[in-house]
Order: sequence, then C-alpha cells, then structure tokens
Amino acid sequence: MTQTLPIERTVKTFRQLQTQFNLQRSTDDQFFPEWLNLDNTLTEAEQQTLDKIQQKYFYQLSDGQLGEETIKLIVLSPLLDLAGFFQPPFRFTTEPTVQITAERDEIIYRGRIDALVLLERLWVVVIESKETSFSLEMALPQTLAYMLAHPNSQRPVFGMVTNGGNFIFVKLQHQEFPQYELSSVFSLLPRRNQLYEVL
Repeated sequence: MTQTLPIERTVKTFRQLQTQFNLQRSTDDQFFPEWLNLDNTLTEAEQQTLDKIQQKYFYQLSDGQLGEETIKLIVLSPLLDLAGFFQPPFRFTTEPTVQITAERDEIIYRGRIDALVLLERLWVVVIESKETSFSLEMALPQTLAYMLAHPNSQRPVFGMVTNGGNFIFVKLQHQEFPQYELSSVFSLLPRRNQLYEVL
C-alpha cells in the first residue's frame, strides 16, 4: 500500500535522499561553475536597491526573529524583481504542489515549493525561504527533494535557500543518478553587502 507523506515534515536528512532516491553530492569541481561566474557589474541604482534591502532586513530584525512571510516580502520579492524574474520570458508561481515517489518503499512525498521561476515549462529556480532562526543546512534536504520532482530530468535545475540573512545556491542534475552541489554561503552580516553577489 502506497503511503503519502509531506516533504516539509518528513524529509529531514541527506541520508534519506541518498537512500530513497540515490541522490549524491557531486565530486566534480566543474559540476556547478554557474555560481562562480559572478558578473559584479551592477548599476549604481541596483546597488542602492540592494543596500536598501539590507537596511530594511536589519531594521526589521532589530526587534527579533523574522518570520518566513516577512522575509519573502522585504528580502526575497525585491531581490527577484531586481533579477528580472517577474518579467518576460519568466513566469513566477508560489506554492506549486510537487511530488516524488520512493518506489521501493512505496512512499509518495508531496510538498509545496515556496517560489518557482519558470521559463515556459522549464524550471529555472526553486526557492525555499525559512524564518531567520532556521539554519540553511536544515532546509537543504527539503529543497533538494523539491528539486528531485523537476519534470525535465534532461536539464539541470537550480535552487536557492534563504533565511533572509544567509543565502545558498544549489544545482541538481540527473545523469546516471541524481547529483547536486552547493555554492558558498552568502551572508548579510559582513559590512560589504553580499546581496551584490546573490543578485
């Protein structure tokens, strides 16, 4: 009998993903070069907008922890807008339902992606946001599970995980088995605004 479980409450570890979906971290240094090719040629207006996002984040954070919805409003939405993901040819959707099946265990994992950027039917970026007290490491297995549900296994899919103050990018690609790799962590804590690199 097939059992259906929620991704966000049951996919907690990298070991689960390795055991149930044969997901492996890539050992190839050339697997995820996209995040290394940073084009830091931002306009002055873009830099000013990113500086304002950082200022708003710290202002809101000054009274304590920020919730997921606040982070989406003050950090994620303006960042995606500045990146052009709300304009043609991209489509933006929130909370799309996805599912993956662990066939040998007869388990269907179902969940909702916080935000998904599409180019026609191609998934461009899967975005998972968490509250400020949530560590990125805890959100990565959930994000990778969503990425495994990508309908076009011939193309890589990219993800971003943020808790508002920290950001990490993920690449997942199906080859002979699904593989992933991570970028460095970008943080708003240093005086120099690392949102420039995030954008």
